[in-house]
Amino acid sequence: MAVLVQKYGGSSLSTVDKLRSVARRVADSHRRWRRLVVVVSARGDTTDELLRLSEEVAGGAVGSFAAREVDQLLATGECAAAAQLAITLARLGVPAVSLTGPQAGIRVTGRHGGAMIDRIDTGRMAELLEAGRVAVVGGFHGADRAGDVRTLGRGGSDTTAVAVAAAMGADRCEVFTDVDGVRSADPRVVPRTRQLPRITPEAMAEMSFAGAGVLHSRAVELAAMTGVELRVRSATGPGAGTVVSRRGGVGLLETSGAVVAVSHDLDVARVLVHCRGRADLAAEILEILAHNAVPVDLVARSGPQEDEFRMGFTIRRSDVADVRAALEKSAGSRGGDVRVDDGVGKVSLIGMGLLNRPAYVARMIAVLAAAGIATSWVSTSQLRASATVPRERVCEAVTLLHEEFGLGPAGGEAVDRDAVYRTAVDRDAAARDIAV
Repeated sequence: MAVLVQKYGGSSLSTVDKLRSVARRVADSHRRWRRLVVVVSARGDTTDELLRLSEEVAGGAVGSFAAREVDQLLATGECAAAAQLAITLARLGVPAVSLTGPQAGIRVTGRHGGAMIDRIDTGRMAELLEAGRVAVVGGFHGADRAGDVRTLGRGGSDTTAVAVAAAMGADRCEVFTDVDGVRSADPRVVPRTRQLPRITPEAMAEMSFAGAGVLHSRAVELAAMTGVELRVRSATGPGAGTVVSRRGGVGLLETSGAVVAVSHDLDVARVLVHCRGRADLAAEILEILAHNAVPVDLVARSGPQEDEFRMGFTIRRSDVADVRAALEKSAGSRGGDVRVDDGVGKVSLIGMGLLNRPAYVARMIAVLAAAGIATSWVSTSQLRASATVPRERVCEAVTLLHEEFGLGPAGGEAVDRDAVYRTAVDRDAAARDIAV
């Protein structure tokens, strides 16, 4: 019989009433599927509360000196949620067993706070499912070779669910959240968004990396690599949600609008490393970022013919403290410095074939410029076009772009301005803007 994996986020479990509602949904799924694994995040704001507690105990920010202990502490949030859901299911007459990450056979490698799943021994979960029980797994963590707990970082429970689905050979992985699916923009910013019935893993991964919080990019990438079909559904409603799969995807023809969504990210900082002379620090800088598992975006650097080294990039604002000292040490040894601007955010167009449609990027810059929103550090790929804008105007930029590309419920392009950018003058003007 096929295996189904479901994942419930912390907001879906935040109150006792919500916990009982999730238990009823799980009970219904168990009656229909029988072989069911449920992965849960910590309830509500538990993780934030535990982080605050660790800082209170430490008398300030907890550095790498206590990274192991912080992981030990944070993982208790997921373990508690799993046990509480199992207790609630038992009250409904559903046999359920809660498992920590290590008890579920999840083995990880990498640093504390940013580990990666190395393998999963599915024996314990398979035995529970064979006995007709629901396996309720605490997400976000696993054990390393020494048996120590290591957490997976942001979105870790999403990644746990996809990894479990792949290891168990599940038909699909359903991710239940507080929205009814993947939408054309964040509905908290743009009231009239459109739900996407299907989207490819590649487009979804770009959307997640660009700030869409509905799914974590690592989980989407893992689903794409393992062939797991993802379904994003509401934890409270009956809707079909959004299917993330290569089968079907977003139906785009060459004459259709290539943009399917607008994403934004407020957890952004622009970093500029500047040194006198021609010493090339690019590899050293990227090694520092890689060592700290810090994703980097919008990278630009000076060329070998220039008399000084400059390298700019964006990282998460929340990661700056982890790498700033190492970057300053690297640049300072060559008489340089590091400048950080955390007063910016990132807006992104998500779609297909954007490199083949330069008019779309020109439109993005033009509509923002018309509203007096300065753009900089623009980057494009076939699936995403991103630009940094002043942090306080990110939400306004998202609304403008959502309207410009006709992404509301009616669909279709609101205004066809492609022809405007076909003249040489406008193309040159757009190119100058992009180069800023």
